[in-house]
Amino acid sequence: MKIATFNVNGVNGRLAVLLRWLEQARPDAVCLQELKTPQEKFPAAALEQAGYGAVWQGKKSWNGVAILARGADPVETRRGLPGDPDDAQSRYIEAAVGGVLIGCLYMPNGNPAPGPKFDYKLRWFERLTAHAAELMAAGIPAALVGDFNVMPTDLDVYKPERWVDDALFRPEVRAAFAGLTGQGWTDALRAAHPTERLYTFWDYFRNAWGRDAGLRIDHLLLSPAIAGRLTAAGVDREVRGWPKASDHAPAWIELSDVAAKRTTRARRTAVP
Repeated sequence: MKIATFNVNGVNGRLAVLLRWLEQARPDAVCLQELKTPQEKFPAAALEQAGYGAVWQGKKSWNGVAILARGADPVETRRGLPGDPDDAQSRYIEAAVGGVLIGCLYMPNGNPAPGPKFDYKLRWFERLTAHAAELMAAGIPAALVGDFNVMPTDLDVYKPERWVDDALFRPEVRAAFAGLTGQGWTDALRAAHPTERLYTFWDYFRNAWGRDAGLRIDHLLLSPAIAGRLTAAGVDREVRGWPKASDHAPAWIELSDVAAKRTTRARRTAVP
């Protein structure tokens, strides 16, 4: 089973890029972020024609998340994180695909920090961590997948010293990510590439893509029930170089039908 995450940065404006990648990569399940479209304008028909069923939570201008399933309809189990009934931002959706419960998330950016937006990010992270603990306690095969807007370590950012005060790299945020994975979640990309620099995001400004000045902020976290099935992981970084591309590249994992007996292999890695 191949699971991927892709911050499309506008699903309608970059639909051609998304469809091209889906045809090329053929993931079984996909988490999309930053749909930037209201609920009624999500391109469900075009995705269905491409062979994908979908559930989504749209949002005009910003945010918005979706889960796609190849040749099937995802079975939605949750829309929005528990813990704040007044939170109207479209940042979390959850569905079952192929026997795996997938939580698709788009973590708040949090800048400028400190400030109200950073406080909201930390509160959102607390809600995610509490929900993740419930999934972990249930012992089910689950994955938390999406744009976390967090670089967990110095290895995940091209020049760590330039990001020390940024909301994506502040100690509070990295500590929150460590607390989340400390529940027992496996950071699949890092498990497959323990010492390599690999990125999932390159800004549009300052020739970040040309300089390979990237960040790893898109993550796939696996519960113990499926972590042993991890056989491959990588980033389709070439997609970032396509015309009219998102500033993110798709990241993906592959799970075997049974627990892998050998250490994780890395195919089509994110490093040239």
